Amino acid sequence: MINSEIYYKYLQKKYSRSISLGLFRVKRALRLLKNPHLKLKRPCNIIGSDGKFTCLRAIQCFIEANGNTTTANFSPHLYDLRTRFWLKNRFISLKEIKKYEKKISKLKIKLSLFEVLTLIHILAASKENADFSLQESGLLFKGDASRVWDKPFMQICTNLNKQHLEWVYPKTINEICRQKVGYMSNNTNIYIGKQKPKVLGIVKKILKKNNSSITYPTTWKIINKNKKIFYKDNKNLIKINSKYIYSKGLVDNLGLAIKIALDLNIKKKIIERTIPTIKFEGRLDYIKSGKLRKYLNKNEALLLDGAHSNTSAQNLYNHLKTLNGPIYGVWAMQRNKMPSKFLKNFHGIFKKIITMKIDSEPNSCTAEELREIAIKKGYSVDKEKNIQDALKKLSSNKAKTICVFGSLYHVGYVLSKN
Repeated sequence: MINSEIYYKYLQKKYSRSISLGLFRVKRALRLLKNPHLKLKRPCNIIGSDGKFTCLRAIQCFIEANGNTTTANFSPHLYDLRTRFWLKNRFISLKEIKKYEKKISKLKIKLSLFEVLTLIHILAASKENADFSLQESGLLFKGDASRVWDKPFMQICTNLNKQHLEWVYPKTINEICRQKVGYMSNNTNIYIGKQKPKVLGIVKKILKKNNSSITYPTTWKIINKNKKIFYKDNKNLIKINSKYIYSKGLVDNLGLAIKIALDLNIKKKIIERTIPTIKFEGRLDYIKSGKLRKYLNKNEALLLDGAHSNTSAQNLYNHLKTLNGPIYGVWAMQRNKMPSKFLKNFHGIFKKIITMKIDSEPNSCTAEELREIAIKKGYSVDKEKNIQDALKKLSSNKAKTICVFGSLYHVGYVLSKN
């Protein structure tokens, strides 16, 4: 195991992993640290239910291709704690993480793990003088540790759907929208990503009294023309030329990033040149090299996707049904993600499923729990303890796709073994 992940396990034991919503702890810590968040230029919050990482990553690529610099806080990281924090032209070092954690620890404030990680990012980013600071926010926004700027440069909301219902009451899409969009700051720039019509109507109603400059998804669209995909608005037609971006959801997130890049006066030529280079690790990610490939034949494809909500499951399903040949699943999932309902999205897709427990995740379903769910759905099911044994069991001379799905944490574990 790499040293940063050994240290991350230490942090998991030292700080509570329970999510404790509210801003009073992190704001008190920032005051004692002399408000380092105020040193960050153009802070941008990216919130939403699905698509935060992909939208943030695409925006980051466009900004940096334009010659500007960024700091970024990604959540969660997949397999290396250092990759959570981007500092202009590099990921943070483990030495820096330890230094800032020690500084935070001396405050003697009872912080959650997510709050500590947010503060580490802010402290590190405050030393960089980057042009933009991109912050992926947590499960909601009302009490999220990243909502620390009264007037951020930009607030971006990706797709909203029924996730994290255990944190809201009443358990409705209206309340989810209220706790995410209803706490956006005034007098800033707000971008709303593609939504279902009902959800967009709720968002518009909530933002009716917000006097920010608001850009809704009706100002641009994704079109298909001659079997090619384009971003289109009143002034621009941009070809989405990519070998890595497969699903409608990912394309919509890229489209939102393109709209933002254009509004930042990034030239169309730079955007078109950058699109083919953008890849989203762990999101519809085909693994074509690495240690795990030795367990498979050349005609077997290995696909990783961290889909764990109904919306992301539907995006994955829509891609899988375009593939030729049999598809096998390796499934791991957390209990609070409603695994039985989640699996319904893949009716008729998987010839067989192997279930696993997520490594080092206490909230993970056991392999046996997932096996029982899959059997009830009519699947042929086995269970394994590790990804290597799962691939050995599924591999043969016959062409196939093996899809690892159900959790970003599990995808991170698989990537760590590759």
